[in-house]
Amino acid sequence: MSENLKGKVAIVTGASRGIGKALACTAASLGINLTIAARQEGPLKETADEIAKKYKVEVLAVPCDVTKLEDLENLVNKTKGKFGKIDILINNAGVSSQYPFQEQPMEDFERLAYTNYLGYVRLIRLVINDMIKNKSGAIINMVSGSTLCDPLPRNFIVYSSLKVGLRAFSKGLFWELRDHGIKVTSILPGVTDTDLTGKLKEITQDTSRLMTTEAIENAVRFALTVPQNVCPLEIAVINQQTPWTAPVIPFKQQHPGR
Repeated sequence: MSENLKGKVAIVTGASRGIGKALACTAASLGINLTIAARQEGPLKETADEIAKKYKVEVLAVPCDVTKLEDLENLVNKTKGKFGKIDILINNAGVSSQYPFQEQPMEDFERLAYTNYLGYVRLIRLVINDMIKNKSGAIINMVSGSTLCDPLPRNFIVYSSLKVGLRAFSKGLFWELRDHGIKVTSILPGVTDTDLTGKLKEITQDTSRLMTTEAIENAVRFALTVPQNVCPLEIAVINQQTPWTAPVIPFKQQHPGR
């Protein structure tokens, strides 16, 4: 996208609180009109009113469960019905699940896949042809700093492996779409102090190892405001002391005798 974003239109998912709300505010601060989406209508409408009042932009609130294709189609149709276009998509909706694999509930697999991967891919598919037609657009996918780890962090292997798939998809999508004037950026955040991570065991006990949303907001602002011929392909922002940077295999371990 160009530096002048006033009057552009963005969809932000998972936007009623946490990172999504912060990113919706970031976009609004740049003069971008918004459709914000989340499952719960009450908090979503409150967030829309708050953003519209503070930043003097138009904000449409559309309740949406990103696991449901009909909800995603309704989100796109409502946005186009009000604004006539979609210039920017910020895919942020996500759920987390922390279990050793053998203890992870079976129902978590589908929930994670449909929210953290298919929800992103389907929504992109629904907006991409209009962006191609307009020869302009920006897609920002919230991936995960855990994808920087090899092997993936313990207790997060289903969540993180889906994010690895999303990261790979985003890279491939960039190469397919760059000649159409469309940018694709992946944000790889570390553990952030939000409601999503607040209930995770052990990982969030030491709050000095958590980020605020500020670094992620700055990363998205950078992605949206670089010159038109520049695309930040990936931006990793993690706390200097994030737990995921510790060795996955303990340093002190038993070795077989020679």
